[in-house]
Amino acid sequence: METIQSGDSKKQQELLVTPQQKKVAKKKVADSLIIIGNSQIKEGNFSEALNAVQRGLMLYKSLNDHKLIGNCYNKIASIFYYQSNYLKALSYYDQSITHYETADFKKGIASSINNKGAIYYYLGNYPKALIHYKQAVKLSEILDDEKQTAATLQNIGGIYLELNDYRNAMKHFQIAKKTYERISDKKALSQVLNGIGEIHLRQEKYTNALTHFEQALQLAIEIDDKQRVLETLYNLGEIYGTLLEYEKSLIFYNRSLRLAKEIENALYKGLSFIAIGSIKNKLGKKQEATTNCIKGLRIVEDLKTVAAQKEACQCLYKVYKSVNKNGIALAYYERSISLNDSLQMKQTGDKILNMEFEKQVLMDSITQVEKRRIIQMKHSRIVQKKEKQRNIVLAISFFILILAGGIWNRLSFVRKSKAVLQIEKDLSESLLLNILPEEIAIELKQKGYVDAQDFDTASILFTDFKSFTETAAKLTPKELVEEINVCFKAFDAIMDRYGIEKIKTIGDAYMAVGGLSKPTANTIKKTIFAGIEMQEFVSKRKLENDRLTKPAFEMRVGIHTGPIVAGIVGVKKFQYDIWGDTVNTASRMESNGAVGKVNISQNTYQLVKDEKELAFEYRGKINAKGKGDMQMYFVTSKS
Repeated sequence: METIQSGDSKKQQELLVTPQQKKVAKKKVADSLIIIGNSQIKEGNFSEALNAVQRGLMLYKSLNDHKLIGNCYNKIASIFYYQSNYLKALSYYDQSITHYETADFKKGIASSINNKGAIYYYLGNYPKALIHYKQAVKLSEILDDEKQTAATLQNIGGIYLELNDYRNAMKHFQIAKKTYERISDKKALSQVLNGIGEIHLRQEKYTNALTHFEQALQLAIEIDDKQRVLETLYNLGEIYGTLLEYEKSLIFYNRSLRLAKEIENALYKGLSFIAIGSIKNKLGKKQEATTNCIKGLRIVEDLKTVAAQKEACQCLYKVYKSVNKNGIALAYYERSISLNDSLQMKQTGDKILNMEFEKQVLMDSITQVEKRRIIQMKHSRIVQKKEKQRNIVLAISFFILILAGGIWNRLSFVRKSKAVLQIEKDLSESLLLNILPEEIAIELKQKGYVDAQDFDTASILFTDFKSFTETAAKLTPKELVEEINVCFKAFDAIMDRYGIEKIKTIGDAYMAVGGLSKPTANTIKKTIFAGIEMQEFVSKRKLENDRLTKPAFEMRVGIHTGPIVAGIVGVKKFQYDIWGDTVNTASRMESNGAVGKVNISQNTYQLVKDEKELAFEYRGKINAKGKGDMQMYFVTSKS
């Protein structure tokens, strides 16, 4: 009798498993991974959660189940959202919507659209946020999904809160609160109580605010929702700080900081550091204040959160000023002013839109004057036919003369008003074009917001003055500002000559990018020549100052070429900026460069190595912070 080996037995068992049974087994494994991912999200372990959901996604893809694939993309987007990585979150929400539409899963579409609205809300782009929220409300009402409808109405209330329209904000929050209480959704109820508390805080109704924050915290702790706990702890720190109870405020801010570190929430980690630094400064603990504000500033710089950067710079300005370190204090003060200018850009956009409205009103006024003139002329002709006596004709003629004079005066006034409005509009447009690229400014005026753009090959240029703090300490504040202004004005002129877009200045650093508005084959070369010319200017300026025995700056320049994303962050507090690993690499080229030199990356070198007008010096592999060993080159002009 033949004995069947264990290997043969296993093969026979596999042959007995049907394709349907394999699909069911795969789905069970994928479902288990999603459950693990949800658990890890709740614990704030986002790396483990992402790994589990991505593994589940691969299994669902093999099953070609578009609804479940959409769920996975939605979940991945939420993980990036909790970590404040908003650009990645938006991308994954878009992918989830694509698969939900394929599966005709309207509830999923409504959820992802609502979540996209939440991201635009946090970025300050309220028009886009409202568009997405309204779409989500319509879908939720069609599906009779009262929970999703309540969530979206709550989000709309959040926009009214940011616009300081407390009546409408409270109205939407209260509608959502009633729904959450009826369906016993503690998580959502905790969040809306937090929002109501914030309205009371802004209205200086501190007792009501504390009551709602404490209720929100109790619910969040009951359901172990660490994200809601974090937000509420921060709000409680803020209210006690407002009430000048600094020790209590520190207790809640420190708790929010610990939790933000635990669940890897970068935004609240940075905000908590800055808030703790501000409170420490008020308590006279200058060293601790400085340490915390600098830590917070570094985090919110990476997140491109302009308002938080401004708060950190103002805190550092106050600390350094109080200990008589005026040079450093001035640098942070100037930086806070620059950030404040970015936050005020919304006013410029509003002014332009208002001028367009006033122009339309003026045109309507001219039309009405012309209509009245035509009616009066017809009336005059009728009177002339009916009345032939000379006196009546003369009276009518006199009347027409007065009317014509009035119309002439009115038209003259309209022309003058239109000219004044045109001047104001030209001034505002000039200001806007001085801050934004022309194409971006046009799109902003037309739509009220600007879509992000991808650029495959852009050249990022960074400059930084060597030993800026030590040099600044030798100058009076007025002399320091004048010296920086001379340099930056010269840099602006160089950017204009080479058609390169200045992005911003951060203290003594200057950032620009070639290849945005009108990319050409020579864009990279032009960016390099601009860097060389900037170094030549700084060198000449130093020689002049040395002859006058005045302190002078020396500078490093770094350039890297690669893909970026460019656009405007927000609407209420927007700023034209660029993102991507290319920006970080360009910064490393600058920090690892040398005084008087232009340091470029391997990427940039490969694109211009055949240019006969340039000479290169290979530096070998240099260790760059956060990047490892990178090949770098010094570049000069042969002429």
